[in-house]
Amino acid sequence: MSRYVLRRIGLALITLFLISVLVFIGTQMLPGDVGRRILGPFANQDAVDALNTRLGTDRPWLVQYWDWITSALQGDLGFSISFSRPVTELLGSALLNSLKLAALAFVIVVPLSLLGGIVAALRRGTLTDRFITVGGLSATVIPEFVSGVVLIVVFAVGLGWLPGTATAPPGSSFFTQMRYLILPAIPLVLVLFGYIARITRAGVVEALDADYTRTAILKGLPRSKVIRRDVLRNALLPTIAVIASQIGYLIGGLVVVEVLFLYQGVGKLLFDAAQNADFPLLAGGVLVVAAAFQVAMLLADLAYSWLNPRIRLG
Repeated sequence: MSRYVLRRIGLALITLFLISVLVFIGTQMLPGDVGRRILGPFANQDAVDALNTRLGTDRPWLVQYWDWITSALQGDLGFSISFSRPVTELLGSALLNSLKLAALAFVIVVPLSLLGGIVAALRRGTLTDRFITVGGLSATVIPEFVSGVVLIVVFAVGLGWLPGTATAPPGSSFFTQMRYLILPAIPLVLVLFGYIARITRAGVVEALDADYTRTAILKGLPRSKVIRRDVLRNALLPTIAVIASQIGYLIGGLVVVEVLFLYQGVGKLLFDAAQNADFPLLAGGVLVVAAAFQVAMLLADLAYSWLNPRIRLG
């Protein structure tokens, strides 16, 4: 098990290194001049060149990358151009906000999707199965900005049940913050429900048709006990990897939802950084999201190998 863990950590570090290279090259290729962006369009060119020299943005890319990655390894992601604050400080508060929204959506969608997939598999071929499968897939293809706008118009503007923004007033209690996050969490639940429920259904159907399930039933074991002990344990293994892969999306892929609901999370922060050509903030944000995604996948692999020891032998 220790060799498996070390191998997975090594692969995660290699992946993060490759991502850092691609992120840095991508930010350098974006149009815009850092010095011009800071001083404005009417600044003297000599002043712009002097600022670029002081910031080091006119140096070769390899030198800039080395300085950036060595500082990042020490916890220093640079200074935001548009916000005039350290990138780590901005990402810290934004990441906390995104985690709140992601946690609420996660707590809602995972049990709901697992229950829907299990019920659909146990009632395979019935109207219930078709309703869950078709309804879930239909909700998945609806873009977040469409479902989000509909939710705002109906529940915030029309009925007035929930606030139309995700940002709670300063000093709000935990339940008040959750009330503000319910509406933006629903589009995320709609997008993820169909995918997770369908994978769960497929796993349960395959486990129900397996030889060990038929053998357990022929031995006279109660069907409910067979489903709990044999079917679900084997059927939910692929679902673990699927759920973990969605964590990265829930942390850094909420651009549309966070912009639509005026929520200062990582997604909106990256969107603002791209708009303002804030290269340090954009590169640091993408690197942090990639690291969070790798940690989530590593934990999923560890859980998967613990539930299925044959994976470790591979």
